[in-house]
Amino acid sequence: MKLMRRISLCRTLVAILCVLWLTGTGAAAELQQKTVAAFNRYVAATEARFTNELRPGGSFLYIDSQSAEAQKGLYEQLKRGDILVDKVETKLPGSDSEIPDGIVHHWVGLIFIPGATLAKVIPAVQDYGHRDELYKPDVIAARVVSHQGGDYKIFMRLYQKRFTTVVFNTDYDIHWGQVDAKKIYSNSYSTRIAQVKDAGHPDGEELPVGKDSGYLWRLNTYWRFQEKDGGVYVQCEAVSLTRDIPTGLGWLLRPLVTKIPKESLNRALGRTREVVQQQIKQNSAQPSALSIQPTKLLASGF
Repeated sequence: MKLMRRISLCRTLVAILCVLWLTGTGAAAELQQKTVAAFNRYVAATEARFTNELRPGGSFLYIDSQSAEAQKGLYEQLKRGDILVDKVETKLPGSDSEIPDGIVHHWVGLIFIPGATLAKVIPAVQDYGHRDELYKPDVIAARVVSHQGGDYKIFMRLYQKRFTTVVFNTDYDIHWGQVDAKKIYSNSYSTRIAQVKDAGHPDGEELPVGKDSGYLWRLNTYWRFQEKDGGVYVQCEAVSLTRDIPTGLGWLLRPLVTKIPKESLNRALGRTREVVQQQIKQNSAQPSALSIQPTKLLASGF
């Protein structure tokens, strides 16, 4: 009984510390220029890897860079319906990888959608104006600001609840590209992230950008889609930036804080698969329509 009480006390203490930190007890966090510069260096080093991956014959999917034995096991897991999420870290050449006054969260996740084609998956993913319906409760409002060819500007209002509830108004620039007929990708960059002052009133006043609770300062997502093995593999690599954890609390709070982007990525991938499978099921019950050739996706407004 004493042990159980101690465990309960520890859990209560952890919860209290998390609430105090996440609700910004004390001074609010302020995004520093040195933090932005370090994050930009991290992103540049990460995207340097894409040069080889996005060329014909490159390791397009994350698991393709693993050993042959590991690849076999990972592909089998995906075909069984597992969602694979792994932590990634980019080493900055010749410099310290630490982000001053901030934390970079870098995760990659993959799913397999059996029976799908790129022509069925891409329209569902590009339906940015309905992401509040497709990805709720994480997205509670969405709209397309502009669209020209493979370039989009979109707005999304994000909802996050862990130990406290937070709402963000976010803007993104998104660019779509194509490696070949079976490999398509998109890169999404946050251009503005503003925390709503009162999460209970999402349409209300915003806190000054970069002078808030520091829960989310930057969010880049890199999506890849490959059609093979009788379906489509979907990969999302997410790189985000948040405030740092106070000295002395890292061992306690860091595992909890880093779980948030991991779980968000897991939900996004799982929901993407559900949406595509629902559409495939609905379409199979309707008269067949003219199919779209993947090689023409970009030319047709993709």
